[in-house]
Amino acid sequence: MSDRRATQETGRIDLESGFTMHDYRTKLKLLKDSGTTRTLENREGLLCPACGREFDRLFVTEEETTTFETPAERPFCLARTAEKLLLCTH
Repeated sequence: MSDRRATQETGRIDLESGFTMHDYRTKLKLLKDSGTTRTLENREGLLCPACGREFDRLFVTEEETTTFETPAERPFCLARTAEKLLLCTH
């Protein structure tokens, strides 16, 4: 079994080869899609690629700069691939 597939089965998002939401399509529900920015809901208990804890929402952008709203007291983690920035809210 490949490392990427093993990571998907254990529930942690793997960024080693980049990130594509299609690898996790059965576990994430697409809430918003602007083409270069997406907001997804974690439906299956996936684990954050930064801290390893379960997260609620995943914000993914290919933009160089972006603005988003999140409650002030809500912890979040950032993870980066060559093409994308991922923000996981907990």
